[in-house]
Amino acid sequence: MNRPVVVGVDGSPPSLVAAEHAAQAAVWRSRPLHLVHGYLHPLGYGVPINPYEVGVPAASEDGRKMLEQTAAELVDRWPGLTVEVRQVAGGPGATLVEESRRAELVVVGSRGLGGFAGLLLGSVGTQVAAHGHCPVLVIRPPDRPIPTEGPVLVGVDGSESAELAVGYGAEEAVRRGGTLVLMHVADEGDDDGAAAALLATAGAAAQGSHPGLTVEERVIVAPKADQALIEATGDAALVVAGSRGRGGFAGLLLGSVSQTLVHHARCPVLIAHPYQPEQ
Repeated sequence: MNRPVVVGVDGSPPSLVAAEHAAQAAVWRSRPLHLVHGYLHPLGYGVPINPYEVGVPAASEDGRKMLEQTAAELVDRWPGLTVEVRQVAGGPGATLVEESRRAELVVVGSRGLGGFAGLLLGSVGTQVAAHGHCPVLVIRPPDRPIPTEGPVLVGVDGSESAELAVGYGAEEAVRRGGTLVLMHVADEGDDDGAAAALLATAGAAAQGSHPGLTVEERVIVAPKADQALIEATGDAALVVAGSRGRGGFAGLLLGSVSQTLVHHARCPVLIAHPYQPEQ
């Protein structure tokens, strides 16, 4: 199955920036790009109130024109890119989560139409980052162009989720022709040898599957892992995080470090969800 790169587009500036990132991701992966507009309100507004009206509102002409214009601009910028557009009668968050079951990657802007200015990440982005069935790329900051320089940064803590993130991070570094930086945040007094061994194991795995990849290993001593990682994203092209790290509660779909990164990172954030089995 030729899984597409899927991006949610609602016509807002952050979603159009996300569409550009998604187009670049699709080109790097040699995958088609699907522009999807879930046109019902995230909370269900727009669904008929009368219980005897079983239908849902039809797709809008404005939505169709917005999608087609966006597609035309992306194809003009990336000749050869295959783009499909689709309006879906559903809330944007739920729509993208469902699309993620069959996607190679889902891309979301950090705030779309209706997002409150005080929210660092809109409800749609939060929902998809937490519930996605494939890797989810959150575009931060919402107005930043596609990064052309900088390493791919991955936080390593020894968890299975972080191990998956290292694999995705290595692939992203190869696509960009850049360096993979593996970072472990240790508390003061922790065993330096254990931290170095943890990173060495992760680095060997990344280089074993991607010969020639340049890997840098960093041990940072700091009281809070999330704050240290945020600081490190200042010069990164991308940060890759596992969906849940060591000590994460099983009921939490997104760990505290990942939550902080999708809200505050200074570069795009890739949440390393495993792929849904092909159906």
